[in-house]
Amino acid sequence: MNTLALARAAWGTALLTVPHRLLHRAGGPGADDDRAVAVARVLGARHLAQALVTGAFPRRTVLLAGAAGDAAHGASMLALARLDPARRRVALLDALVATGWGTATWCAARSDR
Repeated sequence: MNTLALARAAWGTALLTVPHRLLHRAGGPGADDDRAVAVARVLGARHLAQALVTGAFPRRTVLLAGAAGDAAHGASMLALARLDPARRRVALLDALVATGWGTATWCAARSDR
């Protein structure tokens, strides 16, 4: 498994195992927000799955599909930030993180020519 896939797996594991702590540090609506915790865990599972797939098949097309998924996630977080003032801060931070993952994955795909 490559470094990017390992880093993504670590991030996904953190989202799955300590979502309360991450949401609190991000200034989210609070660790007692069951919906935010559930969403963080689902997102963690997605990151783990993406890490496994891109780690096992680090082909350009697979990486580009992953980068597109990250871009879509980032866009959805921007929409959430606009629609939900209580979750704005954490949604904007998550959009930034998704942009980082997408950029790193896109760069990995570009280097796999």
